[in-house]
Amino acid sequence: MKSQSNFSEASDDKTVWQLFLAGNVEAFEYLMSAHFRRLFQYGSKFSKDQEFVKDCIQDLFLILWEKRENLGNDIAVKPYLMASLRRLMHRAISSKSWMAGESLDEKEGSFELEFSVEQEYIDHESTLARTRQLEKLLGELPKRQKEVIYLKYFQEMSRDQISEIMSVSPQTVSNLLQIAIKQLKKHWKAEFLTFFVIHLFI
Repeated sequence: MKSQSNFSEASDDKTVWQLFLAGNVEAFEYLMSAHFRRLFQYGSKFSKDQEFVKDCIQDLFLILWEKRENLGNDIAVKPYLMASLRRLMHRAISSKSWMAGESLDEKEGSFELEFSVEQEYIDHESTLARTRQLEKLLGELPKRQKEVIYLKYFQEMSRDQISEIMSVSPQTVSNLLQIAIKQLKKHWKAEFLTFFVIHLFI
C-alpha cells in the first residue's frame, strides 16, 4: 500500500483520487491536506465564520469518503472539490437562515473578495491608494461577478472549470467576466488593471 510519505505536491491529483476511490486512507488524508487551504480560502468568501467553514470542509470530506464507491473515476479534482463545497455551504447557510426565520437569496448573497498585494508594489502611497481603489471597485461588483473574477484570476481556473464550480454554462461565465471587466475598465486603464490583477494574492 502506498504510504502518505510517498505523496508530495508533485503527486498527480487523478492518481491520488483513484487510490482514494479504492479506499486508500493515506490518499484520502493527502487530498484533505493538499486542498484544505484552497477550500478554506474559497469557503471564507461565503462566510466570515471560520469554524463554520472548517466544519463544512470536514463534512465534505466525510461525505466523499462515505460515498466514494459511487463517485466518478475521471474528474478534475480541484474544481470538483470547490463545486462540492460551494453547494454544501449554500445548503447549510440556507438551512441556518430558514431555522432563524430569515430569508436568503443565494444569488444576492455575500461573496467577500479581499486581497493583499506584495509589499514591493505598495512602497509608494500613490500605489497603495490605487490598490485600495481597485479593492473598493471589486467589492462593489455583484456577487457572481466577484466570484468569477476570484476563480479566474486568483485560482487560475479555466472557463469550463468555473462553469462546473458555479453550476452555470461556459457562456454565462464568459458573460459575467466580460461585464465585470467592462465595469472595472470604466475607472482603470486596461494595462494598469491587468498589472494589478496579476499581482493579487489571497
